[in-house]
Amino acid sequence: MNKKSIHWADINADKIIRKKGEKDVYVCASGITPSGTIHIGNFREIISVDLVVRALRDKGKNVRFIYSWDDYDVFRKVPVNMPEQDLLKEYLRKPITLVPDTRGNCGSYAEANEKELEELLPVVGVKPEYIYQAERYRTSRYAEGIRTALEKRDTIRKLLNEHRTTPLADDWWPVSVFSNFTNRDNTKVLGWDGEWGVTYRCLDTGKEETVDLRNTSAVKLPWRIDWPMRWKEEGVDFEPAGKDHHSEGGSFDTAKRIVHEVFDGEAPVSFQYDFIRIKGRGGKISSSSGEVISLKDVLDIYPPEIVRYLFAGTRPNTEFAISFDLDVLKIYEDYDKCERIYFGVQQINEKKKAKEVRTYELSQVDEIPEEMPYQVPLRHLCNLLQIHSGDIKGVIALLPDVKPSQVGRLTVRLQCAWNWITQFSPEDFRFSLKNADDPVEKLSAEEKKAVELMKDETEKLDTHTERTLGEAVYRIAEEAGLEPKDLFTAVYRVLIGKEKGPRLAGFMMIVGKEKLLSIFNRY
Repeated sequence: MNKKSIHWADINADKIIRKKGEKDVYVCASGITPSGTIHIGNFREIISVDLVVRALRDKGKNVRFIYSWDDYDVFRKVPVNMPEQDLLKEYLRKPITLVPDTRGNCGSYAEANEKELEELLPVVGVKPEYIYQAERYRTSRYAEGIRTALEKRDTIRKLLNEHRTTPLADDWWPVSVFSNFTNRDNTKVLGWDGEWGVTYRCLDTGKEETVDLRNTSAVKLPWRIDWPMRWKEEGVDFEPAGKDHHSEGGSFDTAKRIVHEVFDGEAPVSFQYDFIRIKGRGGKISSSSGEVISLKDVLDIYPPEIVRYLFAGTRPNTEFAISFDLDVLKIYEDYDKCERIYFGVQQINEKKKAKEVRTYELSQVDEIPEEMPYQVPLRHLCNLLQIHSGDIKGVIALLPDVKPSQVGRLTVRLQCAWNWITQFSPEDFRFSLKNADDPVEKLSAEEKKAVELMKDETEKLDTHTERTLGEAVYRIAEEAGLEPKDLFTAVYRVLIGKEKGPRLAGFMMIVGKEKLLSIFNRY
């Protein structure tokens, strides 16, 4: 199926095909060091690749989507959110794949962070092929690439020095070594025999050793050289990177030259993606410190298809915010509008419609629904949930015409709504209906009269619409001798113990006659 190139993912898919030519398989890559919880900023790269992968597949292309865990990198810092800090400090400067998981869930610290993300990605429809770099280095998979880097040592140093304020020393080597005596990288490379032997000194013990690249797990390439080496090794056609890597003279620029001049390969097609801001929730995004907003945190508040929509609907080089404040209401409504446009329920001009339709397609986790999912504005769902104390099944039972096929998505939306209400919504947004155990409010004579009249009007609730009930409320205020705003305040105090609340007439219609009378009858 050929898609018109109207979405940024399709445009980049076309660029890959144009730059790389027709191929049996296109390789799209992403990856990260599992140095801590993978945060939502890291996820932007993963989902950006996934969207381009989908665009290529929609054009009839075969795609290999690889995700590299750089779990042979050095453990540099103990995250603050990890237990047994003193124990973990003993593993500093060792490969992170050797660091224990002090939470006790997995065989290593690296594996725990890997599995946490691997279990979540299918929830948002992302299913890459995982490559574990520790396993590849330990089995000497990259021996040839390492030897090539050693042979082209002077070329690499020259390329790296072009963008360094302090040039690399003459005795610099393009490899790092984990000591076989301590497993730490506190070592100094002493020489290379021109074939497969690398000699190093362990600076912790003073011992020296020569290792054979073909059967050692000790030697690896620094990431600036490892990255282009793997482009050649894996035949990568597309890999985006953050704007810090794409800055002039940055790591992507040097990697492009290294892959060509050292490894005789081609750089992948790429684009830069921007940072993500978080609104309505504290915490700096930083994996190594442990202070992160993870994909799981976002999925607690947004259903999977809306998480995808946040990224599909925003160009990668644009900074945007993932909100946990009242903007959550707008994000849900923006997605719902996109959905209505896709299903032809809401009309817009053809050019905008084509883009919205494509965005909706790319936002879906797996299959596109055959019929439009059941839509209820998030604000209304929040009111219903609070009236019914978070009873999701009870709320669904109240909604008219919900089909069995729509219950799944609706349930997830309600759970996300309840999570948001209880964890992040503003205090003046939250309420709970008064019950028989709560103390009654002290009311003035005018307020008591108004509540009595409200009780009488509630008896006739079945005959009202929201508009006619609103008109009745204003008549009651006048009859009781109250300003309308004072009436509203009194009724809110009686119903929810607060001076403000949702729009009163609509709120009363939602609460219903039985619940309202059970509260009004206490006065």
